[in-house]
Amino acid sequence: MNLQATKQWIKTSPSPFARGLFRMLKAILNFSVPAPKVIFTPMYHLVTLIGSLWASFTRLFWWTPLFKGRIQKVGKGFYLYGGMPFVSGPLTMTFGDQCRVSGQTTFSGRTCGNATPTLIVGNNIDIGWQTTIAVGTKVILGDNVRIAGRAFLAGYPGHPVNAEDRAAGLPELDEQVGDIVLQRDVWLATGVSVMAGVTIGEGTIVAAGSVVTKDLPPFVVAGGVPAKVLRPMTDEEKRHGA
Repeated sequence: MNLQATKQWIKTSPSPFARGLFRMLKAILNFSVPAPKVIFTPMYHLVTLIGSLWASFTRLFWWTPLFKGRIQKVGKGFYLYGGMPFVSGPLTMTFGDQCRVSGQTTFSGRTCGNATPTLIVGNNIDIGWQTTIAVGTKVILGDNVRIAGRAFLAGYPGHPVNAEDRAAGLPELDEQVGDIVLQRDVWLATGVSVMAGVTIGEGTIVAAGSVVTKDLPPFVVAGGVPAKVLRPMTDEEKRHGA
């Protein structure tokens, strides 16, 4: 009897021996070491402090300098956290002042175009974890833009529409590629995708999980698949944020 068959027998057999063995193994698997708070509470705080200090050390003296070596221009107060982003392709990147970027971000540039893909990031920008910015020609993020986690700015698709061309490994066509512009104060909530050729107007908020396929006007709340204007922002929201 092989290991998988033995495990199945222990789980399903009605025999008293198998039932007893199952209970014993379950008790072993569920065993936990006693954790008196007087001992483990200080240990928890010590371990988290050491982890925080180590993360700060590597951020300041390793990951941030390494990533800055890949950026063509970076302003003051650049804050990189959680490791170092993955960068692929011939991508030119510039960052303004006070930008905060997750180390779990991916930046990619189209490899088969005539012009060098360019990412221009303004001042006071947040780019959240697991976000991908794929630059076909140009992606521009205006000042104060907020991009939450798992967003996708798809300036190029990576594959052609034609199935035979895809199977042959051919690149996408030029007409599938376009600029993406997020004007100042735009906020993309979690999981938003923005397609090539789209401009999102100043101050606009896009709801979580939306797919933006066409331009959005300024100062609206938009959402859906594809994203549509849900309502205009009030004067109070324009002044203080939604």
